[in-house]
Amino acid sequence: MVGTGLLGTSIGLGLRGLGVDVVLHDPSLTTVLLAQDVGAGRVATPDDQDVRLVVVAAPPDVTHDVVLAELEAFPDAVVTDVASVKGAVLDALRDAGADLSRYVGSHPMAGSERSGPTAARGDLFTGRPWVVVGSGESSSVAVLAVRDLVSDLGATPVMLDASTHDAAVALVSHVPQIAASLVAARLREADPAALDLAGQGLRDVTRIAASDPALWTSILAANADAVAPVLRALRDDLDAVVTALDGAASTGPWSAPPRGALGSVAAAIAAGNAGVARIPGKHGGVRTTYDVVTVLVPDQPGELARLLVEVGSAGINLEELQLEHAPHRAVGLASISVLRGLGGRLEDELRGRGWRLAG
Repeated sequence: MVGTGLLGTSIGLGLRGLGVDVVLHDPSLTTVLLAQDVGAGRVATPDDQDVRLVVVAAPPDVTHDVVLAELEAFPDAVVTDVASVKGAVLDALRDAGADLSRYVGSHPMAGSERSGPTAARGDLFTGRPWVVVGSGESSSVAVLAVRDLVSDLGATPVMLDASTHDAAVALVSHVPQIAASLVAARLREADPAALDLAGQGLRDVTRIAASDPALWTSILAANADAVAPVLRALRDDLDAVVTALDGAASTGPWSAPPRGALGSVAAAIAAGNAGVARIPGKHGGVRTTYDVVTVLVPDQPGELARLLVEVGSAGINLEELQLEHAPHRAVGLASISVLRGLGGRLEDELRGRGWRLAG
């Protein structure tokens, strides 16, 4: 394992849980020792030459150099990387004359806004897609070795070529990061009174804005060709909404806005409805609409656990759970999603058990 940040350490933890001997290497001695201490493997020694699979978990701007060095250091090993950009890495390796028969790119679609070995989890990849990207020259043995790694860690292998992967992550990962960061940036000079009104919607939109600037600069620069067109389309949509709202503002709140202004705003919201409906729902199937029951949970040890137990005791399966803390109050709001038609029954059951419901 070369690189012992969040992903590298999580891979090490998962493999150690399966009894695999994991050898750790990182330019930072402190980081690699911390990864060893949390149980992700052991620090590499000069005697570690019988290596079958090397996983490179480095920032995209140095990934190709590290992969090339590992291919040369271990001529019998398969080498993969987990960088979130694949085309730039593959092009650089091809230009360097690397042995691409032993190289297979990959990208686990899992992570956290937190970083480093202390944020790692051995089950980080369970149930998550993990893209496997052959080089075009990768041997079947090399591809199988990486697919086996993915499956062993509980992830679902998805086979894509490099350009398809990069276009996909630009849309579903890289542009959302930029959007979250830009929205969160508007809060820097916000009146504290305004921030006191923040609800779960703002928290949902800005959660990933806490990500590492250096890492994301590297990612976005490496995938600029795929990210820029999506941002331009987003800018065009935003310009249309701004123009419509400028028109509405020019006539005042109680006068009819220019013809088409309201329609433009409504169309933007409706397009968002259509887009979010396409995001796969539970277990990857068609997105399901649930009944949502919101419960006031006292901010005391064991109360949330008691609520979940009583939902189960009512014979109702919890489909999704969202938590929000009520500002300046010692109570949380637990929004419990259940299958359509079961919301009323759950409300009756919880009220009968003494729970207070919101709404």
